Amino acid sequence: MLEIGSVIDGKYKILNVVGKGGMSVVYLAMNERANKQWAIKEVRKDGMQSFEVVKQNLVAETDLLKKLNHPHLPSIIDVIDCDDTFLIVMDYIEGNPLSKALETSGAQNQDDVIEWAKQLCDVLGYLHSRKPPIIYRDMKPSNVMLKPDGNVMLIDFGTAREFKYSSVADTTCLGTQGYAAPEQFGGHGQTDARTDIYCLGATMYHLVTGHNPATPPYEMYPIRQWNPMLSSGLEEIILKCTQRNPEDRYQSCAELLYALDHYKDLDIENKKVQSFKWKTFLASFIMTIVMLVGTIGFSAGLTVQTSSTYESYIANGDSAVSQDAAEKYYLDAINVDPANPLAYQKLLERCTSDSKLSEDEYNTIKDAIYEHEDELKSKYPSEYADNVAYKLGQALYFSYVPSSQKSESENFSMAGITVSQRWLDIAQKMGSTEQIKHRAELLSSMSKAYQNMSGKSLEGDPVEEVKEYWNNLVEIASPNIAKDENNQIALLIYRNVTSQIYTKYYWFIKNSLATAKDISNELDNIEKYVNEIKVAVPDDEELQILVNECLDNIENTRSLDNSEVK
Repeated sequence: MLEIGSVIDGKYKILNVVGKGGMSVVYLAMNERANKQWAIKEVRKDGMQSFEVVKQNLVAETDLLKKLNHPHLPSIIDVIDCDDTFLIVMDYIEGNPLSKALETSGAQNQDDVIEWAKQLCDVLGYLHSRKPPIIYRDMKPSNVMLKPDGNVMLIDFGTAREFKYSSVADTTCLGTQGYAAPEQFGGHGQTDARTDIYCLGATMYHLVTGHNPATPPYEMYPIRQWNPMLSSGLEEIILKCTQRNPEDRYQSCAELLYALDHYKDLDIENKKVQSFKWKTFLASFIMTIVMLVGTIGFSAGLTVQTSSTYESYIANGDSAVSQDAAEKYYLDAINVDPANPLAYQKLLERCTSDSKLSEDEYNTIKDAIYEHEDELKSKYPSEYADNVAYKLGQALYFSYVPSSQKSESENFSMAGITVSQRWLDIAQKMGSTEQIKHRAELLSSMSKAYQNMSGKSLEGDPVEEVKEYWNNLVEIASPNIAKDENNQIALLIYRNVTSQIYTKYYWFIKNSLATAKDISNELDNIEKYVNEIKVAVPDDEELQILVNECLDNIENTRSLDNSEVK
């Protein structure tokens, strides 16, 4: 066992033991540098003949969890494979399994069970929506942690599997007898989403009755046989969940979630009418209304569930410490609601938070947008243009760093300026304000001009296509940009403009695009605005770096010898 007080991997301090199993020990640990608690699951190698098999299962479980992000699932943070032990660092979940609640107080409150079941529906629905779908296969009270705030977390993915569309049956029969669906044993076909619905139904049965379906006679009776005060609507839901034939169960977690939201509508008392004649009439009428309302309600239920999941991904992305984790949360949000521009905007902001946009980061954003661009343009054209296309065009123009760029001191990239034109043209056509459209037009024009200049020597003659280049350069930098954008964007623009003035100084003058006096005046204006930002954010180290780069470009330009202009 790990020693209390010892430090693992140079950062995880072991505080105490919080759980033990047949093959493992779970510790509470503290990452003192991040001031955050984690759980560390230890599986020791000594004395275990089948350790390699166990390890393979653990690796499969951790690999599966690493791909998932959901409020009701723990996150895997680290895996440490030492000589004598295998450690998994994961979220520390404060609370106890629902099995302990059953041991302590027996049958649980019906309303609590329904609320837990709805949360479990949400997380199972998320798993089933993965590509390929993930089938959990071992839902039971001991695998559901109840937290102090009343919410639940689904743990232990040792039996989960990815659904194989080409398979007709599972290769391995796994699950817990009593909770497991018939298709999990005996070659009754491949497990799918309906298998998890069966297991959830069996779990609800145990929680609400206090009778364990995993003990003899391994049979689930109607729940009101144990407690007549229970809802007949809930009884009907559990009976449908636990049908032997998967075709007779709810076919999706969304369908089950809707039923749980409306379980009172299924109660026998609500189905009674006063007369046979009215039954005949109302049956037809009510069926029509119920189908209509059910369809609308089901759609609304899906919308609410999607919105809740989307917002949780955005919130998790905003609070994520690492760049990779944040990107994954935002991409998961995009998968939930591809037409919503917010996740793309958040992803872009996170990728450019260091004043740079790497080639890999751009490819991640671009691929996500390309897959859903038609939806974005049709449903949220102005938001897409303003917050995604325009800002991506700016980032490419002013802060793109391709893999081939050798020096981090280079202030702009030809590749980024070239690619920016596509996104700036979208902003110019679809932007919501004249300011955005005008700035996008200026940058797009400069991008075209820069591409024309790129194939020519700076000593060459001016061409018609680039004669407005200097004027556009001045216009994009002349106002106090920070008032309309933000300090970072303003400094990136000033840095780019001053860098281009420095590198093309003689070219501007020789080709009569600007005089030395014009250039000096422009540098004075930019220096004034840069110094204003410098004073405004004295403690922001990243912005101060950009400030110094701008001032260095200005100083280097002023040191150039005008006598070299012939």
